[in-house]
Amino acid sequence: MVGYSSSMPGWLEAMLGEKFFNPCMIHETSKKNEKNIFCLDCCSSFCPQCLPPHRPHRLLQVRRYVYHDVVRVDDLEKLIDCSSVQSYTTNSAKVVFLNERPPSRPFRGSGNACLSCYRPLQDPYFFCSLSCKVKELLRSEGGLWKELRECEYLPLSCELDEGQLTPDSILESASATSSASSGGGAAAATPVAAGTEAASRRKKRTGRRGGDRAALPEIASRRKKGVPVRAPLF
Repeated sequence: MVGYSSSMPGWLEAMLGEKFFNPCMIHETSKKNEKNIFCLDCCSSFCPQCLPPHRPHRLLQVRRYVYHDVVRVDDLEKLIDCSSVQSYTTNSAKVVFLNERPPSRPFRGSGNACLSCYRPLQDPYFFCSLSCKVKELLRSEGGLWKELRECEYLPLSCELDEGQLTPDSILESASATSSASSGGGAAAATPVAAGTEAASRRKKRTGRRGGDRAALPEIASRRKKGVPVRAPLF
């Protein structure tokens, strides 16, 4: 894989180079056949239908956000130190991106940025993804191996279900969460106001529909009954 060398463990190089969420060729006709589970022992990905034979192996579930692969910090921390990689929160769990993403805006030299790709970051993080951290550590001899952790047993953190298999989860950074909660004022009241307005519109529509139904008997009584018959021609 470009940017990496043989000095990294095979499972890590395979995981960072894997294309997740492609359809499983073995279970093409099955539902939930996207390859979103990675086996460290086999260095390959597979879909939930292929899971049973891999149960005794070390496994990682990969999730997705806007077409980018993410992994839960609790799972990845058992394999490598992730404290310097910027994390996000989804479904009450912290996750990190596996691979480098295109910069969201040009970095102008002020503030914090990824040491590898210069993507703007929050403090106190140094990397935007696991891939960026690995690239940087490989530049120093033995740097990567100092960050790795021995893990002989890594089952799936929880059973797979429909919610966890959703390709696109909503991620929210810690700073965005705090700013939204401390914003108060008009910003906090906006959803409530919108909901109240929508409820008011629903009531009005219900009232109109109810009035229309009440007027139906009266309208029907004014209609002419029977088929008009023309007078005979003499």
